[in-house]
Amino acid sequence: MGRKRCVGGDGSKMAAGCCGVKKQKLSSSPPSGSAGPGGGGGGSHCGGAAAAGGEPGALPPPGGPRLNGIGVLAGGAAGCALSPPLPPSCGGGPAGLSPPASSLLASPGSGGPGCRKMVVSAEMCCFCFDVLYCHLYGYQPPRSPRFTNDPYPLFVTWKIGRDKRLRGCIGTFSAMNLHSGLREYTLTSALKDSRFPPVTRDELPRLFCSVSLLTNFEDVCDYMDWEVGVHGIRIEFINEKGSKRTATYLPEVAKEQGWDHIQTIDSLLRKGGYKAPITNEFRKTIKLTRYRSEKMTMSYTEYLAHRQHHHFQNGIGHPLPPYNHYS
Repeated sequence: MGRKRCVGGDGSKMAAGCCGVKKQKLSSSPPSGSAGPGGGGGGSHCGGAAAAGGEPGALPPPGGPRLNGIGVLAGGAAGCALSPPLPPSCGGGPAGLSPPASSLLASPGSGGPGCRKMVVSAEMCCFCFDVLYCHLYGYQPPRSPRFTNDPYPLFVTWKIGRDKRLRGCIGTFSAMNLHSGLREYTLTSALKDSRFPPVTRDELPRLFCSVSLLTNFEDVCDYMDWEVGVHGIRIEFINEKGSKRTATYLPEVAKEQGWDHIQTIDSLLRKGGYKAPITNEFRKTIKLTRYRSEKMTMSYTEYLAHRQHHHFQNGIGHPLPPYNHYS
């Protein structure tokens, strides 16, 4: 990448966690209720004003530790109002099936001249909705999807309503095969994010699902050596009690909050539980890893349209049972 590295950016070996309020855990969005970098101490999860605070409660997955979410988006498209929700009608589908595109958003920094084709896809969001739907309605889990099963660090994020309030977000910095990783973190983020009660059937029509795949991890020597809106950052530091702490923000968080480099770093330190005054000398002791992400977002309405399009295209006049989704 042409940048100087201190150690070498192996994202799969980084400690991960649920917002940096405990040892070896990470924060990946603004502190609960914080208005800026100085507000809010440790002890709450990510999610801006939507988060209710509290201690992280995610259990370590087989492939590596978990982390919690991203910052809350301001505004956003209107939520869905379909009732009752329809069972998912299919999965996988023929290659090249195009979903509605109005809110399938690629994250900043995920593309550009000469970049490889994006791995994240609308079908990944559909699969997450399938998994959640089957769980909530007691169906057999959907079969394996047809998109790639290559390993990636990943996040699954759920938001709800017109203002897209955070409803759950948990992921891992350890690379996991996408089929099992998305299946696991779909349910973990929707049901086991300790900031929120488990997602219910009634909430399904108002949900938005985002899948983020993390890439291009680099350890850098200068804590300012990253670009707002392009890179996510993970910091490691020693707190005032001599304990090592870690925290992370996904690439979109700093830009959405309107923060510069210093504000973002200071917010992460507070989120990670650092309570002492923050000096420039202390900032220089931080170990920083930058990374990028590919992100796709889909609403429940778009999910249904995607599935129904596949059915009509194949002459199917009724919803398939969820356990027949994938072949």
